[in-house]
Amino acid sequence: MTNRPVGEGESAVPLDEAGPTARRRQLGYRLLALREASGLSAEAAGHLAGVSKATVSRYERGKGNVRWNQVDQLCRAYQAPDDEREALVTLARNSKPSDTWWVPYAGKLPDTMRLLLALENEASQIKHHSVGVIPALLQTLPYAQAIKPTPGFELPVADVDDYLALRMKRQEILDRPSPPSYQVVLDEAVIRRAVGGPEVMATQLDHLLRRSQQPHIRVQILPFSAGAYSAALSSFILYGSPDPALDVVFIESQVGSLFMEEPRAREEYASTIDFLRREALDPDASADLIVEASKRHLTQHN
Repeated sequence: MTNRPVGEGESAVPLDEAGPTARRRQLGYRLLALREASGLSAEAAGHLAGVSKATVSRYERGKGNVRWNQVDQLCRAYQAPDDEREALVTLARNSKPSDTWWVPYAGKLPDTMRLLLALENEASQIKHHSVGVIPALLQTLPYAQAIKPTPGFELPVADVDDYLALRMKRQEILDRPSPPSYQVVLDEAVIRRAVGGPEVMATQLDHLLRRSQQPHIRVQILPFSAGAYSAALSSFILYGSPDPALDVVFIESQVGSLFMEEPRAREEYASTIDFLRREALDPDASADLIVEASKRHLTQHN
């Protein structure tokens, strides 16, 4: 993940609105800004604060647990004003990861998945463009089970059920008392592709339709009739937080996952999803197309 100091006009996330991951990232941005303003290298800062260069770097990247007393010492090394130092110590005290629902799965999850779950869990809005499959947050279990793994990248048989259970558990964020806003743009190919057979697809599309009728979920279809778009060649997710400076773009590919936090990347992907939403069918017309696709899957089977 790319670090960046907080610029003018970018305020910290209020503590009562941010989760531990957002707090650590905000703390990292602000510590980096203080160090750069002081003119100290990471090694020199660590020497003055009594910590290693690796610790300074880790804190600035928002990685791992944070010790508030070390943050206090770093702020003193940077000659930060008392109010700034106290604010960052408070961030540090409140940045300890809380007991999260995915703890039972943590030992089997790669770092990228744990970060993805944390971002998803803390997001106030999620914008998703998908060109391949129904997004994980909207999948039924039979549909998820029917997605074919790439040869050589299959999960161990013993882990498959746990990963599927994890995927289904993730969906509970959409049923919270205060759920995130979830905006989805699907390529029409997603609802046309036969995954798991007609019954599985019909059930999946019916589920998609029900979800799309919830007030915080907006599903739009980018139809074949609209033509091709360079902006719609790949899937991506934009995770939004109460502080736009902490928004993250997530892109997943066969060779790995990419998290982008640079302002330009956030702006470009936010502009892209807004453009695709304008080009896509409105929610009502999208719902009609989903119904038609569901019926076609069953008709072709019969």
